[in-house]
Amino acid sequence: MIKSMTGFGRGESVSEDCKVTVEIKAVNHRYCDLNMKLPRKFNYLEADIRSFLKQSIQRGKVDVFINYEDLSAKDVNVRLNEELGKEYYAALTKLGETLGISSDVTALQIGRFPDVLSLEDVAVNQESIKEQLMKALSEAAGHFSDSREKEGENLKTDILAKLEGMKENVAFIEERYPSIVSEYRKKLEDKVAELLGDTNVDENRIAAEVVIYSDKICVDEETVRLKSHIDGMRDELLKGGNVGRKLDFIAQEMNREANTILSKANDIEVSDHAIDLKTEIEKIREQVQNIE
Repeated sequence: MIKSMTGFGRGESVSEDCKVTVEIKAVNHRYCDLNMKLPRKFNYLEADIRSFLKQSIQRGKVDVFINYEDLSAKDVNVRLNEELGKEYYAALTKLGETLGISSDVTALQIGRFPDVLSLEDVAVNQESIKEQLMKALSEAAGHFSDSREKEGENLKTDILAKLEGMKENVAFIEERYPSIVSEYRKKLEDKVAELLGDTNVDENRIAAEVVIYSDKICVDEETVRLKSHIDGMRDELLKGGNVGRKLDFIAQEMNREANTILSKANDIEVSDHAIDLKTEIEKIREQVQNIE
């Protein structure tokens, strides 16, 4: 199974006390880069979340968003710092006596001072919270994996079609080569006849020139290697798995052979097909860079 590095998945888990929502999205990346945004109360579970996701994710820049909504009637307590309130009251009373002014201090006034009243979260059952989170995470990861597999299959189908087109271009170049040599020999003989007229020409000399020319434009080695790379990429796609890096390497080798063919081309038709090869290879390289 071929997987794309691009995908999205969402999961949700609801109980009487809380609602946990998890969203996972990813784009292509050379390595596995996991980034998480989660509520503070889930910080202690970050290692578990990473370990769970890395079981199914090998490469990609992955963003995980976790949202927690408390549905219980009481999720926070008001905490009173009684000792601090007494100290504020004593200090204000003493200040009034020192300045000779009224110090009618009310509880409301003292409660507005820092840290006298504070909010604190109600203690939660960590095991229950973890169960809710992992349930939502599993659902999101399942949808995320499905979307990556679906796009991966689309990439696979597209690349296989492009490889077939490349094989046709290579076949044309191989078939065209003998004709190029024959055409060159005829042009050379016609040119010699035009310049020398009825003068006898050494056939060995013409044959030597043809051999030098044919060796100069010969791309047999390049087409053999290119066909081997095409077959290799096709086999890797059909085998599936985490083949993104290997496919990227093969695409680079294919591009190198296509460049050599184009540089040796001394025929407009061969040049056109070599350019088509390079165009298809560039498209494949772009697609391959999104495969895990």
